[in-house]
Amino acid sequence: MTAQPTVTVIICAHTMERQVDLEKSVASVEEQTFPVEEIVVVIDHNEELLAWARARFPRAEVVPSRGRRGLSGARNTGVRAATGDILVFLDDDAAAETDWIARLVEHYEDDAVHGVGGGVLPAWDPAPPFWFPAEFNWVIGCSYVGLPTDVRPVRNAIGANMSYRRETFESAGAFTEGLGRVGSLPLGCEETEFGIRVRAALPGARFLYDPRAEVHHTVKRERRTLRYFVRRCYSEGLSKAAVSDLAGATDALSSERGYVCRVLPRGFVRGLVARRSNPAKAAAIALGLATTIAGYLGGRLRSRSRSEPAQTGWRGRCRGAAGLDGGRCAPRPLVP
Repeated sequence: MTAQPTVTVIICAHTMERQVDLEKSVASVEEQTFPVEEIVVVIDHNEELLAWARARFPRAEVVPSRGRRGLSGARNTGVRAATGDILVFLDDDAAAETDWIARLVEHYEDDAVHGVGGGVLPAWDPAPPFWFPAEFNWVIGCSYVGLPTDVRPVRNAIGANMSYRRETFESAGAFTEGLGRVGSLPLGCEETEFGIRVRAALPGARFLYDPRAEVHHTVKRERRTLRYFVRRCYSEGLSKAAVSDLAGATDALSSERGYVCRVLPRGFVRGLVARRSNPAKAAAIALGLATTIAGYLGGRLRSRSRSEPAQTGWRGRCRGAAGLDGGRCAPRPLVP
């Protein structure tokens, strides 16, 4: 990409409870040092919020979600509405540093790079609970211990802070709307499945993680509880099982193997024997891992009990790159 690319930032929102956060999110995009061509705010099936947002953000393109209820459907609506060369996604409860876009976009000078994500720092409201391990920051949608500390290739970005080329969607299709968060239901992994599918459709495509491209993700009080922690871990297991059905367990769990075998054991030991040990964090690591595994196994058992076998997912239908013709094997093609 030789000329300076145009950028569209897509922000999806679904609840009136995050109005203040959404205002901060939009304001942080308007203050970027790199020019943002347009801001698309997608409202996920909430007429009251849609009317408020249209009045509050006159310089943004505020549109209702035309997809299935949930984050993936809203993101797909944003992709269809966007006109930029680079499409950047920011959560409605996250605010970006002023150099955020500049740091993301610089990596697209390499034509092989099809996606770039950045660091997601937790903005606890109030302080984090004493037992919460940073290895499980993914529970709250943030960067966690185990991610690279400098620019490195990754399988997929964190949904609160990610970007892709427009042509990536044209080749690989849209986000799968059967995956991802719906309202407060803490499912996810649509970014994982999309990243795997892009590599299948575009051999040689790379995704980068640049921790310097920072956003601050608000973590409300309700996400500080042990109940939410357990619920989110179990839901992550279910989501990984769903991705495994679509893409195969080898790809779906490629990053998780190193995380489970290296990162979590170090965190567990540190919680028990370090100078500033915290046995409660060690216990939370063990609980979180066990709960996530239980969710994954439960999800796999459910899929095997269905009449339609797992291999009828897009990976099962498309053997090799030759079968991936213009996004034909994507769960949902990207069409106007």
